[in-house]
Amino acid sequence: MRILIVGGGVIALLTAVEAVAAGHRVVVCDQGPIPNPRATSYDRHRVLRALHAGDPAATAAGQRAHHAWVALADRLGTAFYRPVGAVSVLPCADVPQALASLPGSRIDLPAGLAAPPDTAGVFEPDAGVLLADRVLAAAAGFLRAHPDAELRENLRAVAVEPDRATVRFAGGGTLGADAVLLALGPWSRALLPDGFGSALVLWRQGMLYCDSPGPGWERMPSVRGLGADGGAWLVPPVAGTPLKLSAATACRAVDAVTDHATAPQWRAHLVDVWARVIPGFDEGWVSSARDCYYLAHAPTGGAAMAYLGGSVLSFAACGGASFKFAPLAARAITAHLSGVEQLDVAAFPHSIMRGV
Repeated sequence: MRILIVGGGVIALLTAVEAVAAGHRVVVCDQGPIPNPRATSYDRHRVLRALHAGDPAATAAGQRAHHAWVALADRLGTAFYRPVGAVSVLPCADVPQALASLPGSRIDLPAGLAAPPDTAGVFEPDAGVLLADRVLAAAAGFLRAHPDAELRENLRAVAVEPDRATVRFAGGGTLGADAVLLALGPWSRALLPDGFGSALVLWRQGMLYCDSPGPGWERMPSVRGLGADGGAWLVPPVAGTPLKLSAATACRAVDAVTDHATAPQWRAHLVDVWARVIPGFDEGWVSSARDCYYLAHAPTGGAAMAYLGGSVLSFAACGGASFKFAPLAARAITAHLSGVEQLDVAAFPHSIMRGV
């Protein structure tokens, strides 16, 4: 089959890798370079963890995703995973159920980090940090070297014709294929029907990047659920990356993707949040700040799949969960587009979690 993939982020690139590995011809195009540094998935690091408290299916899928990432690193010949573990801060009452759902242990929080009252840390040893920009670069490099893959940069999609499996681009050019995947991340809404696009919310979130505070930090696990409200999280400074800090309170809905600069008030807000979480933290720790964007399906708060007709699918939302499950999603999307196994689009992401 000839498969056209529109997008330059993790879902687009990993689906292309799966498709050529299955014997298909693939064209990947994006409005910018490939990989696109403006894509939601382009960042120094992402957390790979399995635990989803109260959701056994998602937890099991997270464990499968871990193995899929290890296999992908071997296929691409690139080391982009650091197994430093992950800590989820949960209400004490939820800890036994969490520990029953995956290998892990209850631990004290490292480094005196502040967390809500009556909570405890659940440590996953089989978790860690994905070096996101290395993932994207490795996938793009693999595709450039593959005889059945073609990458076309600086093509902005402006319309899709599902019945003809054709995409039209700015300037008047068109591309057609046997099947089409639209994986445009935060730019998805422009190509989707109003009824579906209106259910997608664009979020903008501030991030702080800090120089490593000292020896031992690079061996810390990622930690989520910190702060008085449990909304703060950190990613450790592994493999030369900075310490990454953010909080749910620095996330707000916006109308469009614009710049990535963090406004002074949001930077100050995050500094204030983390001064209450990490002993001794202050503005001097911060080396840079950046705003990131992600799209979320309002009814579920996560990713969503849309069937547009013909043989056209849209992966219409993005974010940390999409990155974590990207190898599983890529396998399922490829199987669906090639007619090997039908993906239950209406049940996404639960169809992915069931291993479809």
